[in-house]
Amino acid sequence: MAPLIEPEPSKILSNKRTIDVKKIRFEVNEIELPIGIKATFGMIRHPGAALAVPIKENGNVIILRQYRFAVSRRILEFPAGTLEEKEDPLKSIQRELGEEAGYSASQWNELGIMLPCPGYSDETIHMFLARDLKPLNEKPLGDEDEDIEVLELSKKELDGLISSDNEALDGKSITAWYRTCQFLQL
Repeated sequence: MAPLIEPEPSKILSNKRTIDVKKIRFEVNEIELPIGIKATFGMIRHPGAALAVPIKENGNVIILRQYRFAVSRRILEFPAGTLEEKEDPLKSIQRELGEEAGYSASQWNELGIMLPCPGYSDETIHMFLARDLKPLNEKPLGDEDEDIEVLELSKKELDGLISSDNEALDGKSITAWYRTCQFLQL
């Protein structure tokens, strides 16, 4: 799916890499904005990610409760993963759905992209709807450094959690759920 708005690249006057960690890089760039103003910005370079909203035949969704170090808590989020270099987003999320949630899906629909933190990161998340789910025989593994619990929720339960402060959900999952509801006319 092509972006609806064409990019307007800034002119990079100088670039300083400060640190590379787990597929991301922090940079400090002196740039000239498209309107001609010069400024210095810190930014995170990210290879992108893919996310799936897995929906079972009964209408329930598979969602993960995952510990996130940066916010020191467990949050609800749909299965997702960082893209490997030059990896196709659909192939990536098909792998991640199995690894994190223990499912495969035979029906996939694109839900578009989102830019989760454009003020300081170039990350693009590719969102997909995954249906016709089949449980895999093996237990979901996740990565070695992931703490994940797989949950099954009804639409009503998920909508209730999104509307309350009892459980934290991340922005990419809320956006993907909104787009899923629009796509399926729920």
